[in-house]
Amino acid sequence: MKRVLWFAVAALLAGNATAFELTSPDPDVKNGHPMTKAQEYKGFGCAGDNLSPALEWKDAPAGTRSFAITVYDPNAPTGSGWWHWIVYNIPATTTSLPGGIMSQSSLPAGAKQGRNDYGERNFGGACPPAGDRPHHYIFTVYALKVEKINVPEDASAALIGYNILGNRIGLAKMTTTYSR
Repeated sequence: MKRVLWFAVAALLAGNATAFELTSPDPDVKNGHPMTKAQEYKGFGCAGDNLSPALEWKDAPAGTRSFAITVYDPNAPTGSGWWHWIVYNIPATTTSLPGGIMSQSSLPAGAKQGRNDYGERNFGGACPPAGDRPHHYIFTVYALKVEKINVPEDASAALIGYNILGNRIGLAKMTTTYSR
C-alpha cells in the first residue's frame, strides 16, 4: 500500500493530477470486496466458473511501452503464495482486457500468458481451502519501459516477475477477497 501511495504522491508532485488506476467494470469484482463463484477455479475441489474478470486501467505513466498483469494470493498455504495469472507483453495502446479470457487468442496481439501455479497458461481462479479465512487476491497492472519481456516459453512466474519488476515504471493494484 505504501508503494502505491508513493506513486500517487509522485504523480501529484510532478503536476499530473491523475494516478495510474486499475478497476473492473464487472459488478462482482471490486476493490476490497469478495469475488463470486464466477472467479472460483474449476478443479482442486473447487467448482466455480474460472472466469477472469474484465479489467480496465487508465492514466499510465509517461513512457509506458507495454503492460503486464498479475493476480497473486499471498494467503495461500504454500509458504510462497499462489500465482493465479500472469499476462505480459500487452501493447501500450491497450487499456483493458475483457472478462472470460480462456486462451491466448483472446488476448491483444503480442500479449502472452505465463504459467500460473496450477501449471496452466490462463486465468486460474480462487480456490482457497474450504473453511479457511478469506484469501486476498491482488490484481496488479504494471506499466513497463520495454515493449516486450523476453523470457523462454516455459518461464516460471518468478522469472517473469523478475523481468516485470526490473522494467516497471508504475503500477496500479486492486485487491479482492474470496473464501469457501
